[in-house]
Amino acid sequence: MNVYDSELVSTLLEKSGYTECKDLRDADAIFLNTCSIREKAEDTVNNRLTNFKHLKRKNPNLIIGVLGCMAQNLKNDLLESKPWVDVILGPDSYRRLPEILDERKNNLDHLVDTRLSRFEVYEDMFPNRRDGINAWISISRGCDKFCTFCIVPFTRGRERSRLIAGIISETKQAVADGFQEITLLGQNVNSFRTPEGDFPDLLKAVAAVKGVSRVRYTSPHPQDIDDRLLQVMKDHENICNHIHLPLQAGSDRILKRMNRTYSQKEFLNLAEKIRLYLPDCAISTDIIVGFPGETEEDFLQTLNVIRQVGFDSAFMFKYSSRPGTKAAEYTDQIPEDIKQSRLERLIELQKNVSLIANQKQIGNILQVIVEKESKKSTRQWAGRTEGNCWVVFDKGNEQINDIINIKITDARGITLFGERIYEEVQV
Repeated sequence: MNVYDSELVSTLLEKSGYTECKDLRDADAIFLNTCSIREKAEDTVNNRLTNFKHLKRKNPNLIIGVLGCMAQNLKNDLLESKPWVDVILGPDSYRRLPEILDERKNNLDHLVDTRLSRFEVYEDMFPNRRDGINAWISISRGCDKFCTFCIVPFTRGRERSRLIAGIISETKQAVADGFQEITLLGQNVNSFRTPEGDFPDLLKAVAAVKGVSRVRYTSPHPQDIDDRLLQVMKDHENICNHIHLPLQAGSDRILKRMNRTYSQKEFLNLAEKIRLYLPDCAISTDIIVGFPGETEEDFLQTLNVIRQVGFDSAFMFKYSSRPGTKAAEYTDQIPEDIKQSRLERLIELQKNVSLIANQKQIGNILQVIVEKESKKSTRQWAGRTEGNCWVVFDKGNEQINDIINIKITDARGITLFGERIYEEVQV
């Protein structure tokens, strides 16, 4: 979402007469688009802002701005501890950038706008995308779920959806710009609702756009995945057989504390249903360890769910307390060493589960989009499968952005290895 928002901001800046420079020392304006979802992200931003202080000393006219969730959540702290920051804008205030840059010519005071909107979805603004394979397209903003660990409803506001027609127009523009993979973005994509239709209607419409080779979406909420959505995925070959299904925890007690609104059994039944509709579907997940009150038994239940589902991959985190959330008020916080130990155990298990899932692909022929040169060899390419798994293979005459057939010959860690299969020409 921050990549997409940064592309929107880039568009606004270019329309205001700015051009991108490669060296911070040459900049007239520097904006950091920020995230508050974990403490580590905030620490990174604070360190970067401290590094910018010397640039401001050398160039007093330099504009330094903080955008996004951290601006929304910590504006008072930023104003107090980082006086060299000139502009602080929340995620619903980007439209004001041209006006603010113009004001800076006559007004050197701090400019702050962190008002949340019930309506802002940047409907008529298309982002300035960089070259690449995938185009992120935001379909909604905000969230109404109020998970007890999450700051998003407070930093991005209540949930609201864009119009389907606007999303289709942006999809067509992305295709015209050379992007053939589309990823639909939302804090909870499958709660998308408009008078024109809901998320399955949108997904079907995007898949029907000429030139779209692959459609992905992230992230759904398990509570809102239904048969209709799975049927749409089954009916359209260009919708990737991949669902990111955030588990967060495997214990019913912790899930209730998190306000996740589903039980372990309901999650397991959903994973089974997904594979009934889509037998080859890759399922990835998010998991938090060390949530307040999590016992060893609770943690073992999470490990058990991982074994039962057999996730292809997972994003795994230690719980990070976010001031202002309900979970931050719990008195039974878990010590850091226990959180770290559980994270290491979780990672070790998931590595093994991912390897088993990848080894099942050996011998299969998979479609891969060529994305970049391999990190380890200039003689090899790296690309992704429908299931979002990286495949490394020897270079031939293919180019970046080509979709080719690869026969999988090996699986090591979270990476597949293979060789290109050339289709026979029918005479």
